[in-house]
Amino acid sequence: MEAVFGGVFGRGDVAVGDMAWLQAMLDAEAGLARALERAGLVPAGAGQTVTAAASAANFDPATFGIELTGNPVPGLARALARQVPAAVAGAVHRGATSQDIIDTAMMLLARQVISATLADLAQAAEAAAGLAVRHRGTIMIGRTLLQQAVPVTFGLVAAGWLTALDEARGGLASVRATRLAVQFGGAAGTLASLGADGPRVAALMAEELGLALPVLPWHTDRLRILDISTSLARASAVLGKIARDITLLAQNEIGELREGDPGGPPGEIRRGGSSAMPHKRNPVAAVAMLGCTRQVPGLLATLAASAEHEQQRAAGAWHAEWEPYTALLRLTQSAATWGAELLPGLVVDTPRMAANLAATEGLPLAEHVTALISGVLGAPRAHDLVARASERAASSGLLLRDVLLGLPELADTLAAAGITPEQVEAALEPAGYLGATQVFIDAALAAHGGSGHG
Repeated sequence: MEAVFGGVFGRGDVAVGDMAWLQAMLDAEAGLARALERAGLVPAGAGQTVTAAASAANFDPATFGIELTGNPVPGLARALARQVPAAVAGAVHRGATSQDIIDTAMMLLARQVISATLADLAQAAEAAAGLAVRHRGTIMIGRTLLQQAVPVTFGLVAAGWLTALDEARGGLASVRATRLAVQFGGAAGTLASLGADGPRVAALMAEELGLALPVLPWHTDRLRILDISTSLARASAVLGKIARDITLLAQNEIGELREGDPGGPPGEIRRGGSSAMPHKRNPVAAVAMLGCTRQVPGLLATLAASAEHEQQRAAGAWHAEWEPYTALLRLTQSAATWGAELLPGLVVDTPRMAANLAATEGLPLAEHVTALISGVLGAPRAHDLVARASERAASSGLLLRDVLLGLPELADTLAAAGITPEQVEAALEPAGYLGATQVFIDAALAAHGGSGHG
């Protein structure tokens, strides 16, 4: 994966693989050892001794015998105990069960990935804000159901991206602040092996790891996993929407956007190149984003289906979380990294936007013309008149203006209703039919300025 596909699906500042999992589990074990020391249950210095030994480089997961125990923690705990003096070995894994270590590792991994993803989303959002400002008056054709609709501005499109990015950032920041909790319940969620000291050790472990202390152990309550996963899936959905917009607008026949070229050494493979067609320049970043984001809904569905954990410990549902959870972390972070690279370099072809709008021959303004004359002719009659004119314009290649003002039966009807040619001309001007566009852009920028998601 890392060598072949990692450049697409494994980008980002935080590694999410076997060694990252191993280090997160070791960090959980080390945090527990320090908590036990602070509670006075193990010799002084034991916590730091375990922490010093708890480096992934010191261990080989292949020796843990996961095929014998069903999870890596029993083997890891034994290996860690062998790395420290015998007098300290009792500080390793004391009071814990395997799920305590793996669930806590899930929280530690999530914190790292969410923080990295938030940084990338912030960069993408700043770029979207800049596009909204620079192109607030750049008129283009809006498209609904992939068909030409009414005029919009590219600034409003970018403002929509911005608002969605900021909402995704808010969800991730909230999860990071409130839903990442230590897991420490022992064999069946009672911490019986630690007696009266159990709750205190749990609180100290949470403090050592910088995680929240839950009301009680959450072995079979998987809402935290779902909250993390859902917040990542929301971010992925936003990134996927932006990437899809860009791929559509970058089509040769539309050509309103294109990806910037990050450059590279002379003679090297260029961004967007095709193995077969030398002329092509594919929107690689957007395509790669979609390659990441398309996988996320299925992963979220698997995690939701795995959230039913029976009694005090699930038989299989817990195991079913590990791989989709890992993939969800990795793919969302990768998509966000692509987005942080793509949006700042996005190239907007404003002449092409204007040309595409002009090529619509006025038809997208039919709604505006209908609104103009409906007050005089009534809505049904106005709609029918403009519909006939639009059909004639589309079939003949004439401008809608020329049909409305040039065909005697239509022109006479308009004249009889007191509608002047100047009014029709004004109704067919795209800049006059942008509604609350500027208000909406201002609102998105103001909300972004006050979002404060870090």
